[in-house]
Amino acid sequence: MRYNYLLLVIFAFLLRSTLLAQQTIPLYDNDQIPNWNSSFNQEQTRIIDVPTGKARFITNVIKPELSIYLPEENNFKAAVILCPGGGYYGLAIDHEGHDVAKKLNEFGIAVFVLKYRMPQESYFENKRVVPLQDVQRAIQYVRANALNFRIDSDKIGVAGFSAGGHLAASAGVHFTKQFQPAPIHNNSRPDFMLLVYPVISFQDGLTHRGSANNLIGTFGSQEKDTLNADDVYFYSNELQVDMNTPPTFLVHALDDQVVPVENSLLFSAALRQEAVEVETFFYKTGGHGFGMYNTSYELNWIDAFVNWLKAYYTEFD
Repeated sequence: MRYNYLLLVIFAFLLRSTLLAQQTIPLYDNDQIPNWNSSFNQEQTRIIDVPTGKARFITNVIKPELSIYLPEENNFKAAVILCPGGGYYGLAIDHEGHDVAKKLNEFGIAVFVLKYRMPQESYFENKRVVPLQDVQRAIQYVRANALNFRIDSDKIGVAGFSAGGHLAASAGVHFTKQFQPAPIHNNSRPDFMLLVYPVISFQDGLTHRGSANNLIGTFGSQEKDTLNADDVYFYSNELQVDMNTPPTFLVHALDDQVVPVENSLLFSAALRQEAVEVETFFYKTGGHGFGMYNTSYELNWIDAFVNWLKAYYTEFD
């Protein structure tokens, strides 16, 4: 009997640990989602091919959520708010989201996967600020609850892949502007950034035009459409860097034909110009969308990122 009771206690502890390790919460109450102007439609999920197999791609994201991954050991007490890519049309939620979160947990880093809203004109007013509202809300929420998550409030960074990298970088250069109508916490500045094959610029010849069209043009518009010059400037993050931009780790493949590597090169140069800490990790080959693993190489960028982050905080703490 005592043996069975002990097994029950152990099972309950393991179950509790699992629940603590990953739960999903709404980013807003339904009646408080900012800029909403229509009834909700059902989001859609399809399976896509990725370099490591199959993964989910979610479109029509209207109700934003935050999936919380807390590591078993978190002596480092750092956290990352993670923005998957998808061209501001959908989210590669697994290989650029949940899979990355689980891996970073192994290094003792807490991760909050952000399922952010897509900038759809039919559902939201001023759609171009909607993703920024969500990432700011996530930063504010995590920072306000840092004690509960057993993380340090000054070690909360953002990470993003492709268009998610654009969103993360936008959070890093526009943190002095408040896009939240009712902020949880005044400080929206990320403490560091991880940007993987990121869209940085909306300038012609540099950008991923689909991402630019979806965020600041007519949703689903054609490449021939002209984008507003002020919006192009505002969302070209390499033009918005200053000395207060967070330290950044950049990952890109030189042969990326979807998002040119010049996006990372220009952002790195802008950061160095302002004396902001920056580290670059370039693959010679690998293309776009490889997620955590560039299968052409044994060397993994995620190990280099963790080493850089821990070294940065060791040096500056």
